[in-house]
Amino acid sequence: MNPRVDDTPALSSRVRRFSRAERWVHRVTALLMGVCVVTAACLYVPQLAELVGRRELVVRVHEWAGLVLPVPVLAGLASRAFRADLGRLNRWGPQDRTWLRAVLRRDARPSSRPAAKFNAGQKTYAAWIAGATLVMLGTGLLMWFTHLTPLMWRTSATFVHDWLALTIGIVLAGHIGMALADPEARRGLRTGSVSREWAEREHRLWRP
Repeated sequence: MNPRVDDTPALSSRVRRFSRAERWVHRVTALLMGVCVVTAACLYVPQLAELVGRRELVVRVHEWAGLVLPVPVLAGLASRAFRADLGRLNRWGPQDRTWLRAVLRRDARPSSRPAAKFNAGQKTYAAWIAGATLVMLGTGLLMWFTHLTPLMWRTSATFVHDWLALTIGIVLAGHIGMALADPEARRGLRTGSVSREWAEREHRLWRP
């Protein structure tokens, strides 16, 4: 008698985390955000302004990059995977409160920071950057179309726009720093898949 062959497929060492559409939304959004930050720095830092010159061109690039910034996200809504992940980012559960308490206690053990596909930090960042982008877009339009609004509105919009831009720069620097510290998370955004071991350690409530 032939021995019984176990034809159950072995678990893959990698699991899918992001679809191609999601990865492209992230890349294009990051590129546009980077253009906005760099051109803003060239407009407001005197040393960079002198180095780059051509202020009118820099202003136009900044304005159009900011204007089209929401487009990748809107285009991504055509993807079912992207819509599903937006739903996950907007859903909070008991594990998120536990995760935040662990951060406040500076408890870095993965076991003390339970997370599903996205942890509470990622959800907080996504919500904040989405809101900040909308505020920047609104205040930028008020500054662009100067003849449509009173002087008080334009002055207030400029104040909010400038200080929020500085805040966004700081938050983005922190976001990039955390990404640099987690090569597997970056690999997930680059290739769409992550190691099963990483997923089980960092996102143990996620069931891919």
